[in-house]
Amino acid sequence: MAQIYNAPKAGDGNSPQSSVGPQFNTHYWDRRSLIEVAEEMFFSPLADVKTMPKHYGKEMKLFYYVPMLDDLNVNDQGIDAAGAVLASGTFTVNFPYTVVAVPNATKATDATALADNTSSVTAIAGADDSAGTGFAEITLSATVAQYANATKKDAALATGVGGVAFENGGNLYGGSRDVGTIMSKMPTLTETGGRVNRVGFTRLERSGEISEYGFFSEWTADSLMFDTDSELYGHLSREMLEGANRINEDLLQADLLSAADVKVYPGAATSVVTINGDAGTPDVLTVAELKKLSVTLDDNRTPKKTTIIKGSRMTDTRTISASRIAYIGSELQIMISDWADFVPVEQYADAATIMNGEIGAIPKAHLRIIVVPTMMRWQGAGDIVGTNGGYDETGGRYDVAPLLVVGDQAFATIGLQGMGGKGKQKFRIIVKKPGEKTADRTDPYGKLGFSSISFFYGFIKLRGERMAVAHSVIPQ
Repeated sequence: MAQIYNAPKAGDGNSPQSSVGPQFNTHYWDRRSLIEVAEEMFFSPLADVKTMPKHYGKEMKLFYYVPMLDDLNVNDQGIDAAGAVLASGTFTVNFPYTVVAVPNATKATDATALADNTSSVTAIAGADDSAGTGFAEITLSATVAQYANATKKDAALATGVGGVAFENGGNLYGGSRDVGTIMSKMPTLTETGGRVNRVGFTRLERSGEISEYGFFSEWTADSLMFDTDSELYGHLSREMLEGANRINEDLLQADLLSAADVKVYPGAATSVVTINGDAGTPDVLTVAELKKLSVTLDDNRTPKKTTIIKGSRMTDTRTISASRIAYIGSELQIMISDWADFVPVEQYADAATIMNGEIGAIPKAHLRIIVVPTMMRWQGAGDIVGTNGGYDETGGRYDVAPLLVVGDQAFATIGLQGMGGKGKQKFRIIVKKPGEKTADRTDPYGKLGFSSISFFYGFIKLRGERMAVAHSVIPQ
């Protein structure tokens, strides 16, 4: 039903009221005012915006070229320093020693598993107790062995003698940090050179689909003409824009939470459903776990500088240096601000670019904390409640709150060409005021007007390893 005025009688509670709410004065105020909309944007400033051209469908695809020395660079183009062709799907295992120890009872099967390689590395089992009481020695002819497939590689590692496995291919020692693996894959050359040390490259396809969202409201001519608030339309416009912005932010937040490849679970928990808040050992997020999260992001080469978009038209940028951005809901604010490692924002605000909602930082974890009042959570998704230690629950299961960390260039949003740019807004607004332009057979007097707002949204996960989610029960 469209919003109506209803000509309410002042002081008569039984008189029909305006759809927007009770009237307290029916005087006409001959003035107009435009209320500026203050957009509360938390996630959008981090986005790398990709523009979708018209007439190319609704799906955007792009390539991510994997660095050569990266374990994601899986290819079958490799030739090692000795000139041997390396086939992806085969594995190199570097053992720490040529003499290893296994239990007496399994020495025969362990020796068979270790010797089941394609590089003629032998494994000879010694006498029982030759490595100490209950253990026998196995002597390897070399510390580097090649295995034809993952099954044989896993069997060799299952012997428990140590060893680091690496899939063969054209990425040399891609991503490995083991000394033995790195040194065994170095691209050395002999005096005669030769066809050796060929590498290959991999590109991954990233895609995202763009969708349109929108809503509208209606009003009557009398609703705006006689309402007590002469700025009624301005207020309604502001609320529509804030609603559209909230929907856009929620879409982006949900995509970020699901796109993060790094997951951190506190205490003994191994998944969301195992997070427990019972008295004694609740699974509460700690600084130590955030430090580990930061180390993982360091290993994933996530920059400690973040480019954010500033300005009313989303075209000006600023750089947040020496930190990553972490988002939390207000339910975790008190817990985190009470940590000894927490530094409130007022202690560094003069020397840094401050983001909307920023309350402080945890320097030892290289995180700056942003409080998002509308941060999502998983309600009733945790472990079954026993003796509640003072944490939120829903339906007999604990609620779980996220701490979301987003690294630079980890994702992109998709905009439609012609919907942004200088002089244009992120949201497309159509206004038809009551009158001749809105008159038709359904409203022959042109008494109804409407305002609609629409926008396009799409998400592309670029570097999921640069995004992390830490989970925690929620203190009451």
